[in-house]
Amino acid sequence: MAEEAKIIGRIERKEDNMKVDLKSILKGDITERLNKIEMYCKVKFPNSYVKFITKYNMAVPITNIFTLGNKEYIIERFLGIDNEYRTSSFGSFDIAVVLSQLDTRLTNNPNLIGDEIIPVAMLFAGDYLCLDYRDNLDEPKVCIWYHEESEEFSPYTKEVAGSFKEFLEILA
Repeated sequence: MAEEAKIIGRIERKEDNMKVDLKSILKGDITERLNKIEMYCKVKFPNSYVKFITKYNMAVPITNIFTLGNKEYIIERFLGIDNEYRTSSFGSFDIAVVLSQLDTRLTNNPNLIGDEIIPVAMLFAGDYLCLDYRDNLDEPKVCIWYHEESEEFSPYTKEVAGSFKEFLEILA
C-alpha cells in the first residue's frame, strides 16, 4: 500500500487522461528559448503544444501508447527545451539539438529557410513524433518521421493526428 501511494505521487493525471512521471520533467523558464526556436524554424507552435511543453518539458509519459493503422507506437520521452543543452545530461532531448542532428532528413526542399517538420517526442526504435507544417503553417499536423526510410531531402512520414491537441486525445 505504501508503494502504491509513492507511485501515485510521482504521476500526474492531465485533464485529457495522459499521465507523466513528474520526476522526469525538466524545470525552468523555457519561454525565451522556445521563442528563439520558433524564430529560427520560421514557425509558430500551436497553443496546445506551448501549454503542454511549458508544463511537461521533456516528460517521460506513463500514458505512452498510440495506434496508427494496426501498429502500436510507444513514446519514450517528449523532447523539450534545455537552456543548458551544451552541458546538461538532458541536452540530447532538446528540440534544437535533435533538429540539428536530423537536419536535411526532415525536409524535401534544399532551399528551405526554416523547418517544416519539428520533432517533439522520441519513439521507441529511433523514430520521432513531429509537428508537420508542410500543409498548414497555423495548425500543424502530427506525424511520425521514420528514420530508416528517410534520406537526405526525402523525409518519410505518416500522419497521426490533425493537430497536437487531437494527438493528446488519442494517447492511451
